[in-house]
Amino acid sequence: MGSVARFRNVVLDCPDPHALAAFYAAVAGGTPRAEDDDWVVLQVPDGPRLGFQRVEGYAPPRWPRADRDGQQFHLDFDAGRTWAEIDTAHERVLALGARPLDLADRETKDFQVYADPAGHPFCLCRIEHP
Repeated sequence: MGSVARFRNVVLDCPDPHALAAFYAAVAGGTPRAEDDDWVVLQVPDGPRLGFQRVEGYAPPRWPRADRDGQQFHLDFDAGRTWAEIDTAHERVLALGARPLDLADRETKDFQVYADPAGHPFCLCRIEHP
């Protein structure tokens, strides 16, 4: 039996879809395309399509939280094979407006957790490539 539907978007609620789309374009590549003031789409090269929609009264996810009011999902980005590459990516995402959420124990976890400018968690991951 085939799939029910094709994957289309990951959509992030936010107060400013243009600014958040620009942030993720700088992180992952691509060019944001605004459909209107409240909806912007970013096709990540060789990756998913991200949608950004304006939500009035937006409240960011709380991290870390295990209860149902906390983090709903997060995005993972392969930032390189070495910690030197991760360190470079770290400096770049901070300059773009990200803030660190969890940088501890990176040698055992192989990832670092940040919040984007709207507060959504994302990880810079050290990926072992075959």
